[in-house]
Amino acid sequence: MDVKQYDFDLPEELIAQVPLLDRASSRLMVLNREEQVISHRHFSDIKQFLQAGDCLVLNDTRVLPARLYGSKKDTGGKVEVLLLHQDHEDEWEVLVKPAKKVKIGTEIIFGEGKLVAECIGLSEHGGRKVRFSYEGIFLEVLESLGEMPLPPYIKEQLSDQERYQTVYAKEEGSAAAPTAGLHFTKELLADLKKSGVEIAYLTLHVGLGTFRPVSVENVEEHEMHAEFYRLSQETAEQLLRVKRNGGRIISVGTTSTRTLETIMRDYGTFKEASGWTDIFIYPPYQLRAIDGLMTNFHLPQSTLIMLVSALAGRDFILEAYKKAVEERYRFFSFGDAMLIL
Repeated sequence: MDVKQYDFDLPEELIAQVPLLDRASSRLMVLNREEQVISHRHFSDIKQFLQAGDCLVLNDTRVLPARLYGSKKDTGGKVEVLLLHQDHEDEWEVLVKPAKKVKIGTEIIFGEGKLVAECIGLSEHGGRKVRFSYEGIFLEVLESLGEMPLPPYIKEQLSDQERYQTVYAKEEGSAAAPTAGLHFTKELLADLKKSGVEIAYLTLHVGLGTFRPVSVENVEEHEMHAEFYRLSQETAEQLLRVKRNGGRIISVGTTSTRTLETIMRDYGTFKEASGWTDIFIYPPYQLRAIDGLMTNFHLPQSTLIMLVSALAGRDFILEAYKKAVEERYRFFSFGDAMLIL
């Protein structure tokens, strides 16, 4: 399958650079798969499309302030470090710039010595393995020194770091936000629960590979990055109960979808599980875990637009994206939302 089958024209000015003041004021495109109908609403209207007994599945990962700026201990040369994932205690896999200047044994100083990283190895794609030393609690030191690792297509500075976190973010570990969830407010979630909609949580720590373009012509040859996931026994039992009672499971974001589909693929049912997933969902994959999906608008030729095409069909998705461009929807992390039912 040729990756160009998932291409579309996107004017650069439609890439949202800053979040809206009110999270729930974004627009909402609703796709009815059965009737092949597209409608245009506002995100606060989502309550009209959910029924008592349905279940929204949210990813409660929290983005680390994973971008650090330091200097080499020996030369004072400036170095940028981006945390990818924790290997063991204080050992992390990171990206560094300029990479060629950071060799094994190099020490990088941050915050006048509050944090020190020693390069202890090399990793794939030009990455490095480092060991951190510090006093106190690592996450507190990181909060004081690090910056939010915004996606490469966002050029504006973020005045409020919390706007790149969901209001329910809890489990530290992501290099990027599960952006479909950025539209929810605590008030909207409370209203949905009052109306009988169930809210369930899982964790998938989003890696920077989510922004990596598909660099091969043949989709089947693309290798997905692995990301850590966890589904609790409580959530597994909640999802099983929802299905027994005839409710719909609607995942919020592609990260929630990939977690649920991984578990369904590996175990044939919802159950407590954790591990690393590199599941790649694209047509003609048949999604088994979910009945609907709420998501943002994705990059052309990306694995994410392929995932939503597996659910709704490539032609229907590309038609929806064409309308989104015509109607001037806002795209990507801080953009508008799509609900596929």
